[in-house]
Amino acid sequence: SIDWEKVRLQRRLGAGGFGCVYKATYHGVPVAIKQVSKRTKNRLASRRSFWAELNVARLRHANIVRVVAASTRAPAGFDSLGTIIMEFGGDVTLHQVIYGATGCPEDHGPACGAAAQLGLEKCLKYSLDVVSGLLFLHSQNVVHLDLKPANVLISEQDVCKIGDFGCSARLEDVPCLRTPHHLGGTYTHRAPELLKGEPVTPRADIYSFAITLWQMTTREAPYSGERQHVLYAVVAYDLRPALSAAVFTASIPGKKLENIIQRCWRASASQRPSAELLLVDLRALQAELG
Repeated sequence: SIDWEKVRLQRRLGAGGFGCVYKATYHGVPVAIKQVSKRTKNRLASRRSFWAELNVARLRHANIVRVVAASTRAPAGFDSLGTIIMEFGGDVTLHQVIYGATGCPEDHGPACGAAAQLGLEKCLKYSLDVVSGLLFLHSQNVVHLDLKPANVLISEQDVCKIGDFGCSARLEDVPCLRTPHHLGGTYTHRAPELLKGEPVTPRADIYSFAITLWQMTTREAPYSGERQHVLYAVVAYDLRPALSAAVFTASIPGKKLENIIQRCWRASASQRPSAELLLVDLRALQAELG
């Protein structure tokens, strides 16, 4: 439950299909507050998203945005189906760092300047953060199912934290999530087996990580073209983003990074590495770079 008297909203951080996120304080501590609106077009999806966020309610990890409190009740004047109070992971997303999007506050730490020098070392550092978070989630039988740069926050200490668990699932609940009809997530990052309605496994997150790592490395958009054409080509023709950028060919570490990406976005989920194995490979590559 939430002690509403201790909530102080400060400013809106963003809005999406399901509601708004605010920067606030709770008991004097900086937090982010997500309010799921009653006025959404799809109330069932909004409700499902709210409960999915609570899949990580009791989990604690340095690379996961922590849930502090949650409630389906709200005081008068709050137009919400549910409210979630989370640790404040930072103002900046990995998406903003990759693409140099505006919105970096002046007082933010090293992450804001990162777009200017998002070299291999920084890509690996952020990758290790994200995969450490995934390894922990998967060890707790949670799959994220919407991993992408916009859902990774970067703290003032330059640490990546995975957030937005509105599409997540617990593996024991997954039989009812076999079909794409029930799955949210961003189509550019969605694993082919999910597009085909096959069973959900943690390797779906590894595929999404591969697209995210490709974005960090190239700082380009994954696909151009109409959504349905991309979806069809990903499943039918193994379409993936191009690996022709100089970063993949100019050095031995670049070639190794290319190999990691290719393994992580293989069409067959069982042939992708686990988060544990991926962490070993990324650490070895980081050590090689010195």
